[in-house]
Amino acid sequence: MKIQQYSIIFFTILSLVACQSQFELTPYSEFAPSNVLTNEKGLKAVLYSAHASIQNTTASRILINISEVSTDMAYNTGGAENLYLQEFVNFTWSPSTGNFRDDVWAPHYRAVRDANLVLENVNNVQGLSDASKKLYIAEAKTLRAFSYDILRLWFGGVPLRKSSADEAQKARASDDEMKQFIESEYLASIADLPAPGKEEAYSRINKGVVYAMLTKFYLNTKQWQKAADAAKSVMDLGYYSLFSDYTKMFRVENEGNKEMILVKPARNENGYGNWFSAGALPPGFKTSSTIPEFVWTTSMANFATQYRLRTKFTSSFDPQDARLGLIIRNYTNTSGAQITLGTDDARSLKYWDNATLGNNSGNDVPVFRYADILLSRAEALNELNGPSQEAISLVNEVRKRAKVAELQLSNFKTKEELRAHILKERSWEFYSEGKSREDYIRHGVFISAATDRKVQNPVNDRLVFPIPQAETDANKLCVQNQGY
Repeated sequence: MKIQQYSIIFFTILSLVACQSQFELTPYSEFAPSNVLTNEKGLKAVLYSAHASIQNTTASRILINISEVSTDMAYNTGGAENLYLQEFVNFTWSPSTGNFRDDVWAPHYRAVRDANLVLENVNNVQGLSDASKKLYIAEAKTLRAFSYDILRLWFGGVPLRKSSADEAQKARASDDEMKQFIESEYLASIADLPAPGKEEAYSRINKGVVYAMLTKFYLNTKQWQKAADAAKSVMDLGYYSLFSDYTKMFRVENEGNKEMILVKPARNENGYGNWFSAGALPPGFKTSSTIPEFVWTTSMANFATQYRLRTKFTSSFDPQDARLGLIIRNYTNTSGAQITLGTDDARSLKYWDNATLGNNSGNDVPVFRYADILLSRAEALNELNGPSQEAISLVNEVRKRAKVAELQLSNFKTKEELRAHILKERSWEFYSEGKSREDYIRHGVFISAATDRKVQNPVNDRLVFPIPQAETDANKLCVQNQGY
């Protein structure tokens, strides 16, 4: 069962969003300042608040689009969202771009704050078993490390706040300090976390989740041997596997399948829904021969903004690739007319849901999938030793599910050739999941791809985003990234 989210007010100056699964909603009166962090329910409310901050499904479409319109994958036109997405299409973002603070900085620092509160107060909880104490510490450390992992990917070094008592004025940590802290927190948590499938509620942290987090952390920091080893640790758990049908993997009825290592849970309610499809639907959409099972109804939203896929990307697929089955290039509109979408205008309906209400589809958004682990190990092995049969076999596991021809080791003479293919494979596999920016940066093509697209503003310091202006105004020691 998913962790469900409730608003809980328990401090005059602190309002937290808690998540509960298989629990009764506790009356507000139980969350008085005198007991909120001295009983297990109160502690779990704060821990679940940290989960809620990093698993905000409604904001997922923003993070996905920022990642993808800044690469060769996606494009955007129309509607109010185009006002900020054009900054990422054109590389004209600035410290005042609101999404940096509202959708990335603030929620991840809220998770850090909540994790710090758990770690500082877990020993005060009455009647808490040693096993539960170890679990909550491990989970809080993981959530704090993951928050800093994301913040580092977006902004580079940020203030490392390891205590709720940290001074307001705090300098940014160096990249080495960030990496050392993130790695140490992940590693310290593994022993006390449950095995996959044994966690208390779906989408909570387990050993597999942390190994997946480590895999991507090591990959993005180019620690290739550690990345290969962490991916192997996920595989050796013997729990995860590829879902058999790519086109059905993201459906609501298939949630919780063994490919999903960590997700952002969604349901068809305001505040908890997946909004991506509402922006991906073309004007007047009714249905499409590509996905005839999905039929738009008047209870569903269709945004003025248009989340579009670039033709350069969609034309790169093998025509037989099953992953194309969630991308539409023609449709029937509400008047019965047949519409063909033009250049840079294909649409991803990866998250279609016939039970959508308004903006809110119920499809979970993947954070880590098993396919990512296979391709990450393949990438790391290639970076270590060049093309190998093991790396090719790992890529082929993903390709077989996509129903495209398997690769041959003889096709790749150099590390560079296989590296370029793995980047393409990742794009075909993970479109509309928000991974392309970090992949392009890691592969060293983020700036060159923008230059090739004739973007006027790409410069090398745009490999990280600026610290939000409000944060540098409030914290004078948190100096801005170079170039801003």
